[in-house]
Amino acid sequence: MSRPSGARERLTRVNVYDCQDPAERTTGLDEAVNALGRGALVVLPTDTVYGIAADAFDGRAVAGLLAAKGRGRQMPPPVLVGTVETLDGLATEVPAVVRDLVKTFWPGPLTIVCLAQPSLAWDLGDTDGTVALRMPADETAIALLRRTGPLAVSSANLSGQPSPHTAAQAVAYFGDKVAVYLDAGRAGGGTASTIVDATGERLTILREGALSRAELAAVAPELAEEAEPTADGDTSSGAMADGDTSSGATADGASSGATADGASSDGASSDGASSAGATPDGGTAAAGEGDRAR
Repeated sequence: MSRPSGARERLTRVNVYDCQDPAERTTGLDEAVNALGRGALVVLPTDTVYGIAADAFDGRAVAGLLAAKGRGRQMPPPVLVGTVETLDGLATEVPAVVRDLVKTFWPGPLTIVCLAQPSLAWDLGDTDGTVALRMPADETAIALLRRTGPLAVSSANLSGQPSPHTAAQAVAYFGDKVAVYLDAGRAGGGTASTIVDATGERLTILREGALSRAELAAVAPELAEEAEPTADGDTSSGAMADGDTSSGATADGASSGATADGASSDGASSDGASSAGATPDGGTAAAGEGDRAR
């Protein structure tokens, strides 16, 4: 693939794998699995924007992800999953309507903020007991997730900077701070995931992204009208963590309980998005979460 001339030299000094070439994709996935297993960071494509990933169950790796982005624990990353069934392993008290949304829009640009399973041995940051989950519609991301299990993923940008749509843009942000870059060409839609908070008495859209309110309301009629703000003016269950794209997202990446990360975390946001705040996918959430996951 052609790359911006300014990034070409840096690409030769980091581990970038062309996932549009079958043989190199296989090698890149193997290297990414190994890197994540030893606590290193990996950049991967999603259907929204490029995300930066860490093993969701390795607290040091997640802390390293946040540090690389210039973000604190109050902006936890969202979690990307490789199968719909993983939802029940990570979330509890999942409403039937959320299952309908997931059945309809996963894999795809929908981040759901749920109550996290209390028994999970992980530390994503200050999540207030929530987790933002998304299953990306990207073959390379899914291939990786099905080998590694859930990954904490935020948009592959420095906090407050634009979300990357190419691996070269991610390299410009992180260089050799990331062990492996999986380059699958320009990332999908470029619009952050939509984040829905399912932790309250009724569903709430924290950020309207790639999926419109009308599309969601066709499956979940209660989303047809915007929820009334709470006393403090917030309609989220804790807000969003990273501005990326999660609800605490993404990815891009969105977590509830934080603020999103601006990422767009998705993700993003995400796509791309964080458990209490983001999605690796690159959009901007209502609480300033443009970074998340995707």
